[in-house]
Formats: sequence, C-alpha cells, structure tokens
Amino acid sequence: MHLERERCVRAVQSKDARFDGWFFTAVLTTRIYCRPSCPAVPPKPQNMTFYPSAAACQQAGFRACKRCRPDTSPGSPEWNQRADLVARAMRLIADGVVDREGVPGLAARLGYSTRQVERQLLAELGAGPLALARAQRAQTARLLVETTPLPMAEIAFAAGFSSIRTFNDTVREVFALSPSELRARKPKKDTGGAPGVLCLRLPFRAPLNPDNLFGHLAATAVPGVEEWRDGAYRRTLRLPYGHGIVSLAPRPDHIACRLTLSDLRDLTVAISRCRRLLDLDADPVAVDEQLRTDPFLAPLVDKAPGRRVPRTVDEAEFAVRAVLGQQVSTAAARTHAARLVTAHGKPVDDPEGGLTHLFPAPEALAGLDPEQLAMPRTRRTTFTTLVGRLADGTLHLGVESDWAQARARLLALPGFGPWTVDVITMRALGDPDAFLPTDLGIRRAARELGLPSTPAALTARAAAWRPWRAYAVQYLWATDSHPINFLPV
Repeated sequence: MHLERERCVRAVQSKDARFDGWFFTAVLTTRIYCRPSCPAVPPKPQNMTFYPSAAACQQAGFRACKRCRPDTSPGSPEWNQRADLVARAMRLIADGVVDREGVPGLAARLGYSTRQVERQLLAELGAGPLALARAQRAQTARLLVETTPLPMAEIAFAAGFSSIRTFNDTVREVFALSPSELRARKPKKDTGGAPGVLCLRLPFRAPLNPDNLFGHLAATAVPGVEEWRDGAYRRTLRLPYGHGIVSLAPRPDHIACRLTLSDLRDLTVAISRCRRLLDLDADPVAVDEQLRTDPFLAPLVDKAPGRRVPRTVDEAEFAVRAVLGQQVSTAAARTHAARLVTAHGKPVDDPEGGLTHLFPAPEALAGLDPEQLAMPRTRRTTFTTLVGRLADGTLHLGVESDWAQARARLLALPGFGPWTVDVITMRALGDPDAFLPTDLGIRRAARELGLPSTPAALTARAAAWRPWRAYAVQYLWATDSHPINFLPV
C-alpha cells in the first residue's frame, strides 16, 4: 500500500487509524516517521514519503515520533492473511526466530536460501531480516524501559541485544533519546507494580467484538492451564527460554495484558503469541465490508461487527486438543485434556493461584500408554499417531507453516477428516479463509438464515465470502446460544 501515494496522503490527512501498521509516514523536513493517525498537524504532501515498515524508516535515517509512537501500532494484517514466503518470514521474525537462531535459522525454517529470504524481504518491506529484528528489539527495549524498574543492563539482554553499547546506540538512533531519558519521560508510578509483572496495552484496529473471542477461550478452557477470572482470560505459556502466565482483559480501545515471565528474553515472543491468540492484527473493516455483500450475512455483521477468530498460542497443543474434542461435547473435551495436563503437564507456580501446569508437549505425550485414554480405539490411534509425528518432527505445525501443505499432511493421518483439519487450519495455523461446511452448528445456522445447508452447496455459496470465510464461521456460530458466543459474566 505504501506505493499508492494518493491513498496514503488521504489517510494521513484524515488521521485514519485503520491504516496504522499498513504503512508509515516519513517526514522529509523533520526526519521523523509516524503512524497515519498521528495527532500532530499533518505535514505538507510534498514533504511526505511512505515506507512499508518501521525498520525501513529507521534504515533510511528517520526516528520514531515521540507523540504517536509508531512502534506501538498494530501489526500489518498482511502477514496474517497470506501464506507466501514474506508473510511466513514476518510471522517467524515476530516470534523471535532471528534473535534465537539468526538469519540462517530463519531461512532453514522456511526452506529457502538466506539470500532468497533477504532479497524478498528487502523488495517488499524495504528492510532485511536483521533490520526487521533490530526494530523489534528496539520496541521491546522501549517497553521494558517504560514499564519496569529493571536496570538498563538487564533490559538490554532481555530485549535481545548482544551488548549494552548496541542497546544504547540503537535506542538513541530510533527514538532520539537515551534509555535513561526514555524512562524519565514516564511517571514514576508507571514503572512500579508487582515484582516480575509487566502490565501492557495491546492495541487493535476497531471495531473489536470480544463476545465470541473471549467466550470461546473461556468456554473451552482446560483446567490448570486456562481460566476466566475477574473479567480476564488467564493461561500458562510455554516459551523458548522458560514459561509465563498471561492475563488478557478486553477494554474499549485496547486489550489489558499482564505478563509474568520466568525469563524476560521471552517478552517479544509472549506478546506476539498473545496478539495472535486474539487475532489483534486483523483488519475488521475489510472483513466486514466483504461479508456484508451477502444479504444473509449483513444483518449478523451489522448487529455485532468486528468479530475475531479465536486462535492459539501453541499450534501443537491446539492440534492435540482438536483430536480430544472429536465427536464429544465441549465439557468432555475439557475433561480429557485436564487428565492429560494433570498426568503429563509440567507444573508451574501461579502467584494468583488457579493455574497449575503447562499443557504437555508432544514429547511428553508420545510415550503414554494408549490404554490410559478414555476414548474409542480408533481415536486412540489418531491421538498417538499425531503426537508421535509431532514429537519426532515429521509433522511440524507453526507460524511458518504453509497452510495448503499442512492441510494435506494432516489429511493423510488416520482419523483426520475435513472438520478436524479445517478447525486446526483456522484456529492454529491462522488461515483466514478456512471453512467448516460439515460443522453441525454452521449447517444449522445456514438453514435458519435461508442459506444452503448441505456441505457442497454451502461451500459453493461461501465462495463469495473469500478470503474471509473463517470470519464468516464466527458470525454463523454466533447465531447459537452456546456459551462460546458470550463474554463470561
């Protein structure tokens, strides 16, 4: 979009927040870059130039605006609606892969050469993987400086910098302030709080309807791993360097996030996974405009716009839970999962009580005795085959997964039908166009609305909803009175 100059100028002049994260405005006279909705007086059009990423702005010598803080804008929805090399690379960079494994590790996960990955990222985003990771480290550093009382040396290494000098130089270059000056700009009360607890605001593009989003997570919560408490969804997180506990609560203009981490180096990854869980980088205006073109869906969209797709923080965990939920009720699926958690999950300490374990990793489940599973023999085979493939690496589900390839590999496993594969593709892998024409709730909703209710006919009708069929599923599900559709009291 940054190449559509007239459209970008109109967005900046109207301070349209819908375009935050889509592109960044660099001002040639001040050498500052902003988000489109910056509250400052818009610069003259001849003084504007546009970049596709904050990293590209920084590489061109621009510093972040201190007023609109473009580094805190929602991520581009492009990376969640595409499955090409660039989109998959951006999801991996957000998950901290470059910091942990370097550019060769990023390329290896994608199955391309380092040169090819760098070339495509540079062509589309104006910055290579190292520059994109550096911009992310700067954002993490700023967050820690402003929200914690940690010493600067600890912040430098927690944010992923290799040295304190690099940390200082990067912060000065990006924000035109030293780390100490950044901290001095914040009120002292904002850097306090409970020891080890980070309180953050996760931005999103309005509108956001929290009913089905948090309702689904709360209704399917696995005891010990997840819970709904005091108006917030809480769960444990398995992270690269340790574990964490997160609390997420909906607010009118943001998601209130409280994080407790065993290792602060996991901060960037934890934030990325929480944003992915709640689908916060979606473009609800584009989604709802497309779905409104169908006269049968339009009333549902107008009644409660901004529905998101509830996703996951762990793709392998969700796949296991999808198998546990085959042909049983929500309550039965929770019971099955809770037994696995108690027997094979790693215990964690929750300062607030209520959460006791991490969901067991595939490696921990691969060796269990199938006879211990209270389910039909065929489903035991499905379960053991899945965890075995996940544990030995012959099946990998992650943010970098190619949706079509992952779908084909899942369909090849015994006991994996279209419903199981499509729900994993939709909620674990994040395909915005995944569809569930065989789901009983979808067929019942379609019949009540006057839409075709047979899978083949409904799939044909849903072609007009592409590429947002996963969001259409949320609107169709919402016609039912199931607890997943309601924000818990």
